[in-house]
Amino acid sequence: MLALFFFSAPYIRRMKEFDEHVAYCALNRIFGFHPRLAQELLSNVVSPLELFTRSTPIIPNHPELSGQLTPGCLEWAEGELEKVEQLGARFIDIGSDDYPDILRDCEDPPLGLYFKSDSPPAQVFSLRPMVAVVGTRDISPYGKAWCRKLVDALAHARVPPTIVSGLAFGADGIAHQTALDAGLPTIGVMATGIEKVYPWQHEKLARDISLAPGSALISDYPLDTQPVALNFLRRNRIIAGLCTAVVVIESKSKGGSLMTARYAAGYGRDIFALPGRADDVRSAGCNSLIRENMAGIITTAGDLAYRLGLGPPVRGAGGSWVSGDEGVLNAISRRHGQDSPLLKIAGAIRENCGVTAESLCTLLDWPFAKVLEGIGLLEAEGYIESDFLGRCSLSHKK
Repeated sequence: MLALFFFSAPYIRRMKEFDEHVAYCALNRIFGFHPRLAQELLSNVVSPLELFTRSTPIIPNHPELSGQLTPGCLEWAEGELEKVEQLGARFIDIGSDDYPDILRDCEDPPLGLYFKSDSPPAQVFSLRPMVAVVGTRDISPYGKAWCRKLVDALAHARVPPTIVSGLAFGADGIAHQTALDAGLPTIGVMATGIEKVYPWQHEKLARDISLAPGSALISDYPLDTQPVALNFLRRNRIIAGLCTAVVVIESKSKGGSLMTARYAAGYGRDIFALPGRADDVRSAGCNSLIRENMAGIITTAGDLAYRLGLGPPVRGAGGSWVSGDEGVLNAISRRHGQDSPLLKIAGAIRENCGVTAESLCTLLDWPFAKVLEGIGLLEAEGYIESDFLGRCSLSHKK
């Protein structure tokens, strides 16, 4: 048990009156990187205001924190909350009924969440199970295709979940965008202040998330917080704590996605990982999670929803669920015909995600000029995409 020592400070009696909401906002700023310590401190008082209005507590081993428990920090918090309101956002403290129960039950929850959404918190946090989909920023065509395929399958589950991710490049952005395209709610957990989108290229994505029904942007960082490296670990802890399960698409042997998975394991969450080639550095982290029995292996998109307890994909009008890949092939077939060379190229790309034009020549036994022309047409029409190395994959942006 943490021992607290108080000494008298008569001037505090004349301090301006504040409410508990302001106190939580101030404490969230002070103890953001020490959530367990904050919980222990609060267990010794009736109200969070006592940490400010009694007298300054001496916190063993953390004198720099005890020195911040001053009326001045409460005044800062009052101004902070006014700025948050002006941004069209709000601060949800851990004592509020709007705070997500699944996060509150963790041993180290943040004392508050900055929240920006067109939907009320109850609609965002309480109506659906939440599943995290995370992965490397340097995602491969294989990872892109499977990320879209898995989120699309979850959208067709009998109990469609909310997709949670970190708004970063790569797997995060693809997971968010695929969820929006499929009509799934999605939550972007930020490593900055709620008003700063990082990376800036995702400003439109962030705006779309905040406006989509049941979706939201959240952060436990005060306004004006910059995207420094240390902040992302704290963000990953929140992603893991919010969700019943974490799905890792691709991860190197060291990276934020692996940390999210390890946080999730500590919270007793389910973890699933997409396996990759043994010599692919982008899949080294996923393969290690599977090897260490920390994660279940993903082999089919439809099976993931079932193993998450969400039920199998709901059958469509044609009697079966149509995946995103199949939808792309169907669209090419309708536009160019079932015997079109373009459909054959797209089919080969589907079966060999990340394939290059040179490899397609071998697979199809076609001349290079014919393959290159087909790739150009498919890419121009938005059915496929390729990276700077010429590796092709189906696109679900249409």
